[in-house]
Amino acid sequence: MSPVLLLLLALALPLTPANAQPTPAPAPAPASPVNEDDVRCLRGVKQGLRDADARLSSWTFTNTTPGAICDFSGVSCWNPQESRVLALDLSGFGLQGVVPSPLRYCRSTTTLDLSNNSLSGPIPPALCDWLPFLVDLDLSGNRLSGPIPSELANCTFLNSLKLNGNFLSGQIPASLSRLVRLTSLDLSDNRLQGQIPPQLGAAFPEESFSGNPALCGPPLSTSCN
Repeated sequence: MSPVLLLLLALALPLTPANAQPTPAPAPAPASPVNEDDVRCLRGVKQGLRDADARLSSWTFTNTTPGAICDFSGVSCWNPQESRVLALDLSGFGLQGVVPSPLRYCRSTTTLDLSNNSLSGPIPPALCDWLPFLVDLDLSGNRLSGPIPSELANCTFLNSLKLNGNFLSGQIPASLSRLVRLTSLDLSDNRLQGQIPPQLGAAFPEESFSGNPALCGPPLSTSCN
């Protein structure tokens, strides 16, 4: 091989120092910081409700590492490393009080189940502003009173709405007919009155409205005349 060709080959090869170290692997990405809004939400829920059975005793808030709140009883997260509350299932916890307003800080929540407790007072009209991505809402089996807020129609992703077994009164808001994704509705065993909105009456069975003696119209057999 000619000297010129050897020189060209030598210039083409990269120079590697004898003491060169291998390139270290990139460090793993740090865990996402704790979502302070969701912590604020859960702390407010605990402080705002009477927990006679100490079912919320695991909600201590002393561990500030990402994902700590995901181990709380009744709490599910989107991703344990993000600490964003996906679902809050406190059914049958024996809780007393009103629907807590700090829920507004759990804005990513898609499931809220506060059924079978002893909650009282009205359903907050702003609930769907607090939790705009709700898919499942279950407030059944409590002592809630007052009207069904027409603003529940703002929960546009709602698939399931269960308000049965309370003391809700007044008429069923016609605005609920705008919940086009709704596949499950239970308003039974309340004190509702007046005509069932025709679109709801056509979409859901009699069982969704039974136990309200002053309700009338399809699918109930009681006429509104």
